[in-house]
Amino acid sequence: MGSNRTTVNAVIDLQERSLWFGCDNYTSSTYVPIPCNSPKCEIANGNSCQGCNGPLRPGCTNNTCGGSPFSPYQGFALSGGLAEDTLYSKNHVEVANKLNLPDKFSLCLPSSGLGKLYIGGGSSSKSDVSKLLITTPLIINSVSTGPIFIQGVPSVEYFINVQSIRVHGEPLSVKSSYFTIGKDGYGGTKISTTNNFTTVYSSIYKPLTRAFIKAASDMKIKSVEAVAPFRACFSSSTISTTNTGPSVPIIELVLPGNDVSWKIYGANSMFPVSKNVMCLAFVDGGSSRRSSIFPSTSIIIGAYQLENNLLEFDLVSSQLHFSSSLLVQNKTCSRL
Repeated sequence: MGSNRTTVNAVIDLQERSLWFGCDNYTSSTYVPIPCNSPKCEIANGNSCQGCNGPLRPGCTNNTCGGSPFSPYQGFALSGGLAEDTLYSKNHVEVANKLNLPDKFSLCLPSSGLGKLYIGGGSSSKSDVSKLLITTPLIINSVSTGPIFIQGVPSVEYFINVQSIRVHGEPLSVKSSYFTIGKDGYGGTKISTTNNFTTVYSSIYKPLTRAFIKAASDMKIKSVEAVAPFRACFSSSTISTTNTGPSVPIIELVLPGNDVSWKIYGANSMFPVSKNVMCLAFVDGGSSRRSSIFPSTSIIIGAYQLENNLLEFDLVSSQLHFSSSLLVQNKTCSRL
């Protein structure tokens, strides 16, 4: 970042509206604050006008459009000034609109090693995996969601239309209304890179774990005492291994279309909590009651379930192209 090419450690956060980082010890001659009440401030949904009581520097400037980014790891909103600066990468890729690139990006989170992030697309021409990608619409939640939300503004998060769930080929006995987005913004399914594990409403989680335990038992997999935060845990010695990870019942997120689903294999569904115990890596998200200050979501697909899955977000056509586990093709995100 910046004229001095300062290295910035960044988190890919799909729920955040803007790129942000701490400006302590950051210097750059190309850093330009965005003025209050300017067109750029309006586009960025600036929510305040900030000044500086100390020496002027990046992050401390006067008459600056203010924003409130959310830190997913600290668990609270921060206060900061909005600015423009230069962004570099190893491949000399800058922000998509600066280079007139398509409004697309591709993401592949690794289980180990280096993953992939392509701005403006990029992965399809470099990998034969693109021929195997499945397409589903990205849908809009008309109500702002997440810890930082703006009334009257649609959510910036990425939602897909999961219609049901299958475990080992059998559909869960769950009301279809549990999966839909209501007029108040509650419900639906979104993709998160900052939730460690997939979180689902209790009304879905309980039948999901029951079905998984039964299907696992049919495969002679032995249940053991649960380990928090998980509710379904198993003896590792009774689980064999395949190229897609532990051999356990496959979970499918069923999407619109003719037999379209996001398949979750053992490498993404089972988390080893000890040498002898593996648990179903889904977490109970609690009640769907309208009690929180911002709308909650039926299913939040977490980062563990995204590992070694190639995702291409095409915002031009409002589509998500996804691979399910690359391990099926004997590939990983670090070996694309």
